[in-house]
Amino acid sequence: MAEYVVSDEGLSSMFGKVLPLLDENQRRWVAGGFADMLGYGGVTAVAKMAGMARGTVGRGVSEVQSGTAVPGRVRQEGGGRKPVTEAQPGYTEALDSLVEPESRGDPMCNLRWTTKSTRNLAEEMGRQGFPTSHTTVAGQLEDMDYSLQAPSKTEQGKNHPDRDAQFRYIAAQVAEHQAAGQPVISIDAKKKELVGNYYNGGREYQPKGEPVRVKDHDFPDPNMPKAVPYGIYDPARNEGWMTVGKSADTAEFAVSSIERWWEVMGSQAYPDATRLLITADAGGSNGYRTRLWKKKIAEFAEKTGLEITVCHFPPGTSKWNKIEHRMFSQVTMNWRGRPLESHEVVVNLIGSTTTTSGLRIQAELDERTYAKGVKVSDKEMAALPIAKHEFHGEWNYTLRPGTDH
Repeated sequence: MAEYVVSDEGLSSMFGKVLPLLDENQRRWVAGGFADMLGYGGVTAVAKMAGMARGTVGRGVSEVQSGTAVPGRVRQEGGGRKPVTEAQPGYTEALDSLVEPESRGDPMCNLRWTTKSTRNLAEEMGRQGFPTSHTTVAGQLEDMDYSLQAPSKTEQGKNHPDRDAQFRYIAAQVAEHQAAGQPVISIDAKKKELVGNYYNGGREYQPKGEPVRVKDHDFPDPNMPKAVPYGIYDPARNEGWMTVGKSADTAEFAVSSIERWWEVMGSQAYPDATRLLITADAGGSNGYRTRLWKKKIAEFAEKTGLEITVCHFPPGTSKWNKIEHRMFSQVTMNWRGRPLESHEVVVNLIGSTTTTSGLRIQAELDERTYAKGVKVSDKEMAALPIAKHEFHGEWNYTLRPGTDH
């Protein structure tokens, strides 16, 4: 007996010709029968080819397999839920105006500084008078010939023997400060970003075949403008601050960013605070070996009157720093798939980053120049009011205002 192979195109054509001739129940049974015949993945394939909901096709499969299909009532012509494009005239045009590339440059569009995910698109559609769900938006985008597209174009060190003990020590310090109503912040410098029309990883909805055009290379160039983001995250309030610098990621820049957080957010959130706990990575501008970091933190303590305790994560464990996965990852997702064309764009994208859990971030551009290689002498270090903790004093220390070492 000859074996016949029918292509997806052939089945789609058949469904298009046959299904309109059948009533509602018959369409469901035919679709269910074909899906059952195809086996695994058949429901999804038939739903796509027949233009039916997966739930409807799945119900048809169940009825065909059980042999207990009951015709029941067949809705009159025109019955049932209306397609969104029919129920809400102008829906397609409104959605298209949000997704098409020119909307990126419209300063009045709320989506300008957020990623064009289906959830964000649905929220903006609702604000414009078109209540909808993110699944409806996704289906409509597919019908409108849109697709997710990208712009055209870790190893960890050896574990320290006291790694886990340091984690427990930090957790105890955090719990004690928070129980006393004292602020606790997680800090770090985010990866430097190229500023200009350069490739940025990730995808967002664009018309098919029309990705955002970016330069085809980004060779290292000391004169190429960069954004230097430095972040402060308050886990108790789920709030963050990011300073975007134009210069270098130095200890002075790091502490300046913390000072701005305290001036703008921290002092308002904790008006009665007498202490501050900072959790930080072991290296970089806020590293435990960096003398300038400790000097600037001592100056910050003196200026604010706060007793400042710093606890560093052991080397090679930066991924455990809360700011990495609570804030930085969200910022990265929000600017995925689009070039960071200016420092102002970077600041706006950071400031508009939110999550369903209520994350709120303020961002600010810092145009000052920070010098590299600033030295702190042994004499200056000896004069710092720094008290090392008994447990790993190189990682855990407190600076008290108005006291001598």
